[in-house]
Amino acid sequence: MANLRFTLILLVVAAAVFAGAYAVDNAYLYFAGYVVLQYVVLATAWNILGGYTGYVNFGTAAFFALGAYSTVVLHKAFPIPLPLMMLVGGAVSGIIGLGMGYLTLRLRGTYFSIATLAMAVVAQTLITNWNYVGGSRGAYILRPADSPIFGGDYIRYLFLIMLLLSVIAIATARAIQFSDLGYGFAAIRDDEAAAEAAGVPTLRLKLIATALSGAFMGMAGAPLPYYVTYLDPASGFSLSYAVNTIAMPLIGGTSTWAGPVIGAVLLGTLQQVATVTISSALSLLIVGLLLVGFVIAAPKGIVGWFRK
Repeated sequence: MANLRFTLILLVVAAAVFAGAYAVDNAYLYFAGYVVLQYVVLATAWNILGGYTGYVNFGTAAFFALGAYSTVVLHKAFPIPLPLMMLVGGAVSGIIGLGMGYLTLRLRGTYFSIATLAMAVVAQTLITNWNYVGGSRGAYILRPADSPIFGGDYIRYLFLIMLLLSVIAIATARAIQFSDLGYGFAAIRDDEAAAEAAGVPTLRLKLIATALSGAFMGMAGAPLPYYVTYLDPASGFSLSYAVNTIAMPLIGGTSTWAGPVIGAVLLGTLQQVATVTISSALSLLIVGLLLVGFVIAAPKGIVGWFRK
């Protein structure tokens, strides 16, 4: 009942956000808002594995890009509505996450993190050499001119889609946090050996976390080709996705569903403002400075600092 009430509150907040954006009716607001919401989903997805379970994943860009390239394949082979493409992208990344988890989750700490980074490099190499999706040349995707739901620019539709995905991701993360699954994740994070000794099915829970995290990242990446209209391996597998997706939960706080949301909104908004007023080259500099500051002043993030 509490989860249903929370989801309804999220839907009301999302409706208010969309109504506010619709009232302003500024195209750039939708472009910038889409990026912020995209990072809300990515940070929340990362936190399911990295925050709840304690396994730091450096392979965010791979799951994200696989979702994006799933859309490229579907767009060229048999175009279907974008929400279905997102489900396919989520399924592809979720299955890859499950397979990667089965192969790497017996590793712990730094070794697991390095393995996820190696997986991202392998995935990028495969995509770079796959001519059907453009290979190293990249692929152009023609974005529809009008929204399929209501009149106006298609970017408004993308903004709405990402807003709804954000609601789903946040509601799922909160439901996990206060469920038996979440308590199992926390036991693994606090002391995996003790959790195993107590009978917690650690491998099964870690596989669930990896698959869920990968699926949400894939769904967040699926609309990307329609957003940028040109996708190449360098942009799809960009380092900024991995850096931001790790920094945002760390700044907001990794022990709760709210931390990644706060970190994503704060960092994402600052980066978009800096892009417009100064230069997009400052994005990672802002992330680095804030990350260093919060590690020193509030090592448990904004949420942990307020809880103190």
